[in-house]
Amino acid sequence: MTAGTTTLAARPQAGRLGSGRGRAALAFLSPAMLVIGLFTAVPIALTFWISLHEWSMYTPLGDMEWRGLGNYSDLLKNQDFFQALGNTAIYVALVLVVTVPLSLALGMLLYFPRVAGKGVARAVLFSTYVVPTVAIAIVWGALYAPDYGPFAQVFAALGLPDPTWLSAPDTALVSLVIFHLWQMIGYYTILVIAGLTQIPGDLYEAARIDGAGFWRQTWNVTLPLLRRTTTFIALVAVINAIQVFDPVYILTQGGPAESTSVLSFAIQRAAFQHGLAGQASAMAFSLLVILLALGGLFLAAMRRRS
Repeated sequence: MTAGTTTLAARPQAGRLGSGRGRAALAFLSPAMLVIGLFTAVPIALTFWISLHEWSMYTPLGDMEWRGLGNYSDLLKNQDFFQALGNTAIYVALVLVVTVPLSLALGMLLYFPRVAGKGVARAVLFSTYVVPTVAIAIVWGALYAPDYGPFAQVFAALGLPDPTWLSAPDTALVSLVIFHLWQMIGYYTILVIAGLTQIPGDLYEAARIDGAGFWRQTWNVTLPLLRRTTTFIALVAVINAIQVFDPVYILTQGGPAESTSVLSFAIQRAAFQHGLAGQASAMAFSLLVILLALGGLFLAAMRRRS
């Protein structure tokens, strides 16, 4: 009887403790949620609202004219939008195909061998990520310069024709991909190294006892246990590639012949150069939907692999 009475008395106390923790958690999270609401949710909602109107960036908000889904239907007839969408898809595919295997290879190369200077190599590799993109783009513009650029001089010294880099539609987008990989690969490599540190060393020792060599350990131990890290890297790489803007704006302005006009640049040009805020907002919200869909697919893949 006493034990039962004690249990019944403990339950309300536990409930009060749980509710108190819930209120404390809400109090601590409320400032962050307020900031997220002000600087994320509100701009997204405003962008969607503008996308339903015809409005110029150079007129007051009160001059907006209701169009409903007219801006979205116009996108389905806009060849420039589909060209920007196609360029973005090609850019993302090239980045993804090269980023994941290259970052895995560099990560394992900088983690497994017991050699001096690995920390310095990691710092140098990561340094390309922390330098502002605008500064790097200016430097790469000089590297890609025809005739006097270092790349052009190296090709000339080897007796090879200059690949024209940014000045030809066939090579401009690939040149931007090379720039993107050079800047971002250090960040993805550090993520791979962080994932490798979470793999217990006992697994490799057991594999070596069973007679497994380096390649078999990589295929049967390292890669399976890096699936979540690899999926996360692929997701971040896709998001960063879709949002690319600075190098396009600085180096090519969408040219030549619209070959590097990606969605982010098309949105900026429609809004600030042409003053078509409604159409630009429709493209921006469509881009958000694409990002959410891709993020959902990657998260679903991570859950299945778990």
